[in-house]
Amino acid sequence: MSDIVLTGIVLFAVFFLLIVIGVPISISIGIASFAAALVIMPFWDALMVLSQQFITGIDSFVLLALVFFTLAGSIMNTGGIALRLINLAKLLGGRMSGLLAHTNVIGNTLFGSISGSTIASAATMGRIMGPMQKKEGYDPSYSAAVNIASAPTGLVIPPSGTPILYSLLTGGTSIGALFIAGYLPGFLMAFLVMVMAYIIAKRKKYTVETPVPFSEGLKVVLQAIPALFLIVIVIGGIAAGIFTATEGAAVAVLYSILLSLCYRSLKLKDIPIILKDTVIFSGIILLLIGASSAMSWVLSYSNIPQAISSGLLGVTENGILLVLIMVLLLLVLGTFMDIAPGLLIFTPILFPVATSLGIHPVHFGIIMSLGLAIGTTTPPVGTVLFIGSKVGGVSVEQVIKPLLIFYIPMVMALLAVAFIPEISLWLPRLFGLID
Repeated sequence: MSDIVLTGIVLFAVFFLLIVIGVPISISIGIASFAAALVIMPFWDALMVLSQQFITGIDSFVLLALVFFTLAGSIMNTGGIALRLINLAKLLGGRMSGLLAHTNVIGNTLFGSISGSTIASAATMGRIMGPMQKKEGYDPSYSAAVNIASAPTGLVIPPSGTPILYSLLTGGTSIGALFIAGYLPGFLMAFLVMVMAYIIAKRKKYTVETPVPFSEGLKVVLQAIPALFLIVIVIGGIAAGIFTATEGAAVAVLYSILLSLCYRSLKLKDIPIILKDTVIFSGIILLLIGASSAMSWVLSYSNIPQAISSGLLGVTENGILLVLIMVLLLLVLGTFMDIAPGLLIFTPILFPVATSLGIHPVHFGIIMSLGLAIGTTTPPVGTVLFIGSKVGGVSVEQVIKPLLIFYIPMVMALLAVAFIPEISLWLPRLFGLID
C-alpha cells in the first residue's frame, strides 16, 4: 500500500471516528492530522511541523475581518436591528398568500447577510416570526420549515465570513469579487423558496394581509434604511477599492455601534455579553483554522488532493457529472458539520478538481458556500435543522415532512448556480473585479 493511500486512510478514518464518538471537530482535525503525519515522518518532526503550520495558519491579517464582522453581527443582533429588518420584510412581502412566511424568507435574507450566520439568522427569525405565524393560524411545522429553508440565503450574501475563509484557503481569491458574486445566487434561492412557500400557503388558504397605509410603510422603510446602508458602505467601499475587507469589517463595527446608539437599543450591560460571544466564536474559528492548516499541510505533503483529483477524473471526464458529484458531496458533508469546518477541510481537496475542470475560483467559492449551507438544513445532524425546529417549537420529526418539499427550490438554486457560471460571475465582471 502506497504512502498516499495509507496516509489518506489514517487521516479520514481517525477524523470520522472521532466525530462519531463526539470529539469536538477542531480537536478531531488536529488528532487526525497528527496521526496521518506519523505515517510519513518521525514523531518529533511531525509534532514540530504541524505546530508551525497551526501558528502560520492563524497568523493572517485578513482573519481580523472575520472577527470584526462577527462583532458587527453581534452588535446588530443585540441593537434592535433585526426587528426593523423584519418590519421591512413584511412590507416587501406585499399582500401575497402566506405573507408572514415570505416575511420570514426576506428577513432571513436581510438579517442573515448582516449577521453572516445561518444559525443566528434561523434562531433570531424563528423566535420573532414563530409566535406571529402561530397567532395567524399557520401550521408551526410549516413555519419552521420555511425558516430553516430560507436561513442559508443570507450566508452567500455579503458581508459574511465565508468568502474570507475561502479566499485564505485558495491562495488569495479576491474577497471583493466573492462578496459581489454572492448577491444573485442568494437572491435566486430566496426567490425560489418564496415561490414554494406561496404555492403551499395558497393551498392551505393562509391569510392575505390588509394594505399598509402609505405613511406607515414610509416610516418602516425610513427606519430600515440605516441598517441596509451598512451593506452599501461596506460592500461598496470594498468593491470600489476604498478599503480592504479587513478595514471594511472594522467600519462595519463602528457603523453598527453608532446605529445601535441612534436607535437607543444598545445598553451598557449588553457590551460585555457581546464581546464575550465574539471572543468565544472567534476563538472557535481560529482553532478550527489552525487545525485545518495542519491538515491542509498533511494533505498537500502527501499529494492526497492531487490523487483524489486524478481519481475523480479517472472515473469520468464528463465535467457535468463531476460537478454533480461535488455538489452531492457538499450536501452530504453539510449534514454533519457547519460551513466553516466544511470549507476548511474540503476546499484544499476539491479546489484542484474544480480548477482542472476550468471552473473559476470565484464561481467555485459560491458553489461550495451554497452547497455546504444547504447541507446544514438536512438530516440527520444538520445544525440549522435542529436550531430551526427548536425555536419553532416543533420536533425534528414533525418538521421533516413539510421541509422535504423546500429542498426542491434549494437544490434547484444550487444546480443553477453550479451549471450557469454567469449567475455568480456577472456582477464581479460588471464591477471589473475579475476578467
